[in-house]
Amino acid sequence: MPTPFSKFAVTLAVLLVFLSAFATAQTIGSGNTATADPPVPHPNTTPCTVQLFSGFEFNIYAPESFTYTPPADCPGPWAAVILQANFSITAGIQYDRTANIWIGPTNVYFGTTAEDQPGEGRHWRIERDLTDYSSIFTVPQDGTVDLFNIVNSTYTGILYGSAEVLFYPLAPNQQPPSTADQVIAFSGGPTGGTVALNTTTSLLEQTLTLPTNIESAFLDVFAQGQSTDEFWYFCVPSDLAGELESCGNTAFRESEVTIDGNPAGVAPVYPWIFTGGIDPELWIPIPGVQTLNFKPYRVNLTPFASLLDDGQPHTIALSVFNADSYFSATATLLLYLDSGSTLVSGAVTGNTLAVPAPNITTNLHTAPNGNVSGTVNTTSGHNFQISGYVNTSHGTVTTTVAQNINFSNLQSFKIQPALDEQNVKQNTTIHSVVTTKNQSGTTVNTVNHTWPLTLDYAFVVNSDGSYTQTTSINQYFERDQEQRHNGQPTYFSLVKNRVTPTDTLYISSEGYITGNANQSSAQSYFASDSKGYCYSKTLKAAANVLTAITNGVGCN
Repeated sequence: MPTPFSKFAVTLAVLLVFLSAFATAQTIGSGNTATADPPVPHPNTTPCTVQLFSGFEFNIYAPESFTYTPPADCPGPWAAVILQANFSITAGIQYDRTANIWIGPTNVYFGTTAEDQPGEGRHWRIERDLTDYSSIFTVPQDGTVDLFNIVNSTYTGILYGSAEVLFYPLAPNQQPPSTADQVIAFSGGPTGGTVALNTTTSLLEQTLTLPTNIESAFLDVFAQGQSTDEFWYFCVPSDLAGELESCGNTAFRESEVTIDGNPAGVAPVYPWIFTGGIDPELWIPIPGVQTLNFKPYRVNLTPFASLLDDGQPHTIALSVFNADSYFSATATLLLYLDSGSTLVSGAVTGNTLAVPAPNITTNLHTAPNGNVSGTVNTTSGHNFQISGYVNTSHGTVTTTVAQNINFSNLQSFKIQPALDEQNVKQNTTIHSVVTTKNQSGTTVNTVNHTWPLTLDYAFVVNSDGSYTQTTSINQYFERDQEQRHNGQPTYFSLVKNRVTPTDTLYISSEGYITGNANQSSAQSYFASDSKGYCYSKTLKAAANVLTAITNGVGCN
């Protein structure tokens, strides 16, 4: 029998859910998974295609393997390297699943799958720009797909997938893009795998003796909340978890990067929500922001280049502050080398980054009858600067990373015997200024991230013992970038991604979903840059089917 309903983890026992008819994606009236996300920009040259795997059937709780072979007819350097993957799930009953693709130990895709319904399967495509990772594609390697899926008499949905990598040759007279000279994976082994970070002290780490001519370094970080940490933005201080019927360790989670145990960078955690999260009907047909295709957060470690250049072993580690079993983590270290030198000297000249110290303010009232109401406010912030320089073959290069990172999570509660209301207003803002000084002058790269999340949740026990759950969500991802050289603007870009679902879910007294009403959702995606790129798309849905598609607004 299916698992009964539980708070924040709605079962997939949706045998009695009202179904929308199957139709193809991006079609009005379709209930198939649809996103407004843009494809990765592709160069105009004709690519060579390397098939990683085709028609894999994911019906066991184990990884699937493939072999990667470099494209014989398209030797690098390449103008772009782009992963394309197509997934589908048959009609049936199944959980949303985490999906990873690894080439050797390196993660080339991290996301989750769309849940099916008893009468409707789904299919979707993802793309990821892997150009920065070009060096891993020059040698044959074993590959792995981690898409663990249980199929039995209860969980009947079977997942299928195919993936390929497109290698785009350079156009005539085109200079190759700057790509990492070395790509070092932080994963579970030689064929990848994420590592579970269960507590604040759990580490994904490597001790490495690196090249002595590193000029710049970056760490791409994925940290995905699982199990108790899947709904970390609903969490409260542990001593209030029982009273507020929530998870513990507060609502603050943050990835930390250290070098030899010392703070070296921060990777704020984005509040991804999976297609089975809170209410599966919220995400039909439009999933949440980045749900199917996570974006890594890139930490700039360039001020530490001289330290890493000293020929001695150094331990680089990733952790998640306040992890409470658990975060699924992987990372990739990107090294850019000074081709004109075998030994680069320099120094780290300043580092004011410290361990986070979240602040908790509670204003709760417990009535004589046991009803609880009030608020819990969690905030945390960093305002730090890290500086360093390297003496390269083309002169001294000084890099300063200055970041102001602020997190806030305000939750309001109303808990009564027949009512559970929990409302969340959360935001993460990141103001990052990287200043690089070299012989050509001063370059200032400013990037702002804004990640608001509002979530209103109410769970009502009806007089007949059944339940009604109402949920509304506003989920954002915004990023803007401006680059200036010697005071003159040289580049800008803007990305805005917003998903806004709402739904009322009906649940039987036995804990099974019996239907839903008042469902609607929308996604708007806008992106532009100073090179002339502009993309705009808006999707709207109601009653779990796509109702409108609008393209190009703001790009004319």
